[in-house]
Amino acid sequence: MTKKLLSLYGLKWNPFSPDVPTAALWVPPAIESFCWRLEQQVRDGGFALISGEPGTGKSVTLRLLAHRLSVVPELVIGVLSRPQSGVADFYRELGDLFAVSLSPHNRWCGFKLLREKWHSHLSATLWRPALIIDEAQEMDPAVLCELRLLASTEFDSRSILTVVLAGDSRLLERLRHRDLLPVASRVRVRLHLEPKTPQELAEYLDHVLTEAGNPRLVSPQLVSTLCEHAAGNFRTLCIMAAELLAAAAQREALELDEKLFFELFAPTQKPRRARRSP
Repeated sequence: MTKKLLSLYGLKWNPFSPDVPTAALWVPPAIESFCWRLEQQVRDGGFALISGEPGTGKSVTLRLLAHRLSVVPELVIGVLSRPQSGVADFYRELGDLFAVSLSPHNRWCGFKLLREKWHSHLSATLWRPALIIDEAQEMDPAVLCELRLLASTEFDSRSILTVVLAGDSRLLERLRHRDLLPVASRVRVRLHLEPKTPQELAEYLDHVLTEAGNPRLVSPQLVSTLCEHAAGNFRTLCIMAAELLAAAAQREALELDEKLFFELFAPTQKPRRARRSP
């Protein structure tokens, strides 16, 4: 939104945009607990898992987690940007993330150099480096297996990397496959995100509107209507609310209300054609 439109509603930023400031994100108790447990786990390493259907808050949880971990002194965090890579490109990206010069034609050398890098970091700081992977359901099983071998030493008794996997139900299905059971068995901390209740969505709206600077932007009746129609999905809720905000700004309406909702989203009924007489 432009500054003019933001000033029209007394907003510091668009509360329905995906790039809400990290400090203003809504943190329910389950996510708070998960982030706290991960802050402790980076001392020991190992795998963590975030699962849930699209729009239930996986990527937002990763944003919160990355922010929380970023303030830990000397902790190195890598965020994998291309989970669908094959093994060779996976090693290339790891080398880039952890500042290790790797040769894609010598996988053993890459394996050795990465582990030496993580070992030296652990010896100097007592923190395991962290690798965060969103959309992990796209990962090749061979890459997940390679990552499992990379992340542990001393006959699998010592982890030298903290790995956070986030994905939808396809990731859970993959981890049930026989070849990936060794990865699934190493997951120490889990967070499964369910569709939200209308009450939870209303709490989210109240939080984000207050943080943005205008808690009365949406009428109480519209809050109830939006939360009932969002099917428990944050993304659906924000898309509908963003459309309403844009329509209200075009009309210079000072509040988003139910009347505007039904004008935009109520199904239009086609006029019935008159029956012809036989």
